[in-house]
Amino acid sequence: MELRPGLHRIGNDIVAAYLVVDDSGITAVDAGLPGHWRDLERELAGLGRSVADVRAVLLTHGDPDHLGFAERLRRDHGIPVYVHAADSARARGQGSTSPGWGRMRLGPLVRFLAYAVAKGALRPVHLTEVREVADGDVLDLPGSPRIIALPGHSPGSVAIHVPAVESLFVGDALTTRHVLTGQEGPQPAPFTDDPAQALDSLERLRPTGARWVLPGHGAPWRDGVDAAVDAVLHAAADGGRSPQGRGRR
Repeated sequence: MELRPGLHRIGNDIVAAYLVVDDSGITAVDAGLPGHWRDLERELAGLGRSVADVRAVLLTHGDPDHLGFAERLRRDHGIPVYVHAADSARARGQGSTSPGWGRMRLGPLVRFLAYAVAKGALRPVHLTEVREVADGDVLDLPGSPRIIALPGHSPGSVAIHVPAVESLFVGDALTTRHVLTGQEGPQPAPFTDDPAQALDSLERLRPTGARWVLPGHGAPWRDGVDAAVDAVLHAAADGGRSPQGRGRR
């Protein structure tokens, strides 16, 4: 799905990954679930491109539902995968966490689990090799992505700012569709290691002035980063209630 010239989404509002496209190649941001490989191939074919045009995968954090096809690209095609140093072990399947699930509703939970299983979530593929990044790094890749550390959801969660497409890729630093309740609109994401720290980290996003805020779960938000952060903080203060559907594509 093309969101705007040079910016494409793979997947859907349940689980999503993104492509930044320019004349020098493609940067993939996150890699969804293993079954999103075919979605990747279809999106590339629609662009008249191939896997050979992908220059790197950037991970917003090391959770399995963001690793997806990353190791396949690295192993079979020599494409490097980048992750913050604090989530390097997580991306390689070393160690585990057990954050609380919080609120849930049966229907959205079942839809999330069914989709995840259909896309290979029961067979996660961890990385065997990663390249580590740090806060403030600007990478020599399509879009010149800049790393913004956002600890909270995980120690090495990051946002990736790509000014060329007016976009912030935020992983699970926030969500616009809660996978366990179906609630729509910017709000805190579930399965977060340190919810208070995650909220505090969001203030680091405001200086970007980005128009698009692109989460790993939920609809793309196009009403600007300030409005997204304000909505998440409001939802958190209201115990999880959030505005419905604003900013959706």
